[in-house]
Amino acid sequence: MNSTSTSDVIGRRVEVNGEHATVRFSGLVPPVAGLWLGVEWDNPERGKHDGSHEGTVYFKCRHPTAGSFIRPHKVNFGVDFLTAIKNRYVLEDEPKEEETEQIVIIGNKPVETIGFDSVIKQQSQLSKLQDVSLRNCAVNGAGDKGGIAKACPNIRSIDLSKNLLSSWEEVIDIADQLKHLEVLNLSENKLTFPLSSPSPTGTFSTLKVLVLNRTGITWAEVLHCASGWPVLEKLYLESNNIVISERPTDVLQTVKLLDLSSNQLIDENQLFLIAYLPRLEQLILSDIGISSIHFPDAGIGCKTSMFPSLQYLVLNDNQIAQWSFMNELDKLQSLHALSCTRNPLTEGSKDAQTTRQFIIARIGQLRTLNKCAIEPEERRGAELDYRKAFGNEWKKAGGHQDPEKNRPNEEFLAAHPRYQALCLKYGAPEDGELKTQQPFLLKNQLLTLKIKYPNQHDQKVIEKQLPDSMTVQKVKGLLSRLLKVPVSELLLSYESPKMPGKEVELENDLQPLQFYSVENGDCLLVRW
Repeated sequence: MNSTSTSDVIGRRVEVNGEHATVRFSGLVPPVAGLWLGVEWDNPERGKHDGSHEGTVYFKCRHPTAGSFIRPHKVNFGVDFLTAIKNRYVLEDEPKEEETEQIVIIGNKPVETIGFDSVIKQQSQLSKLQDVSLRNCAVNGAGDKGGIAKACPNIRSIDLSKNLLSSWEEVIDIADQLKHLEVLNLSENKLTFPLSSPSPTGTFSTLKVLVLNRTGITWAEVLHCASGWPVLEKLYLESNNIVISERPTDVLQTVKLLDLSSNQLIDENQLFLIAYLPRLEQLILSDIGISSIHFPDAGIGCKTSMFPSLQYLVLNDNQIAQWSFMNELDKLQSLHALSCTRNPLTEGSKDAQTTRQFIIARIGQLRTLNKCAIEPEERRGAELDYRKAFGNEWKKAGGHQDPEKNRPNEEFLAAHPRYQALCLKYGAPEDGELKTQQPFLLKNQLLTLKIKYPNQHDQKVIEKQLPDSMTVQKVKGLLSRLLKVPVSELLLSYESPKMPGKEVELENDLQPLQFYSVENGDCLLVRW
């Protein structure tokens, strides 16, 4: 049992054949003789019972099959931090040089030493360490007092994920010896966080990044410990079954990134409790099951006072199915980047490009969507497409090209809060843009179009027959070959005798000509 006393093992974290568990019992289990340890496995499928044997309850488990009895000699209680560091980073497998005898003076007496060079070399290796990874190295605590500070005082970043740490006090004992610690990863350590003792001051005075994924921490424990994290900027709390129960007061005020992913009990009302963290720029809410959001302090076309600094929001793997969710996000005053993949709203549509366009059009200040930058040309195309797609609905609701008569009803404005702003930006949609396409008998009806070059006076006007299903991109490809001009330099628009003086840009390369209501006799305008 790695020389660990059986009287002090309850609550200790252990490893058995690669599986982690917590010791819940130590003692006799009649009728079998000898000492047994009762453990609760992290993986409940690894166990056999709930801590009971032949009608006697020896310990309790959260899951009915998470318990087992194991002989002590089969259990690994782990090693201290410094031992793990030496096992991982001291180059003991280097070819050994022939050990030489040295004379050193200790006090006034000369002392003969052998292997003194290797000791100095090991100390030098450890003292230079700044970024340390001890993931899954069975670390169980700090070890001898002061040993870490003496051996490796310059550590700034530690990955202690998936080890055998069992309490926040053990973490404090390690961190207290590392005065330059900035990054600490404690994921997958089942830790206890005492709420009774005050959070230490000074221990985490330089800590900027803290990862507590799958540690079992509660929101109350986060707030209690957070008073000891005065300069923390990034906090990761994934998969802890967290319920946000109270608003942070005088804590977490420096946090810029907060990850609450895979905490399925969080809802929109709980999110409002963290809505006034003054420096929160990135909020990760993947896989929390959220389906709706509403900022009650902001009406149509207004900005909310909540999340004032939020620039990047991650909502992947949720239950968002309504466009009203995107409308609400437009109320966030600083939101520039959004990730919302694998939601019913984004996955249910057959046309992913149209879904992307509509999200862009509904959130006016967005610069990045699903990690892809939104160029000015894409925004313009998305907003024009959106304006056209809902133009007839706008007219039926009371919309009008004449500003004096333009009074769409509240239902339309609630469903499309940015539509009026887009009409101001690009002009109200004309009747010619909104006419419904008539069904054609021929799949690819040919259009006879004139092609003009407004900026190239030496080019003659020509006529071409093009199918109305031909995309703008393919038209550009045809013209590129004809004119010997790169596709990327071509800009297309068209004018129609039915709309004199009106020029319609063909800004979306993926749309067919019929999408823009191009008809026989219309004129394509080509610029480069």
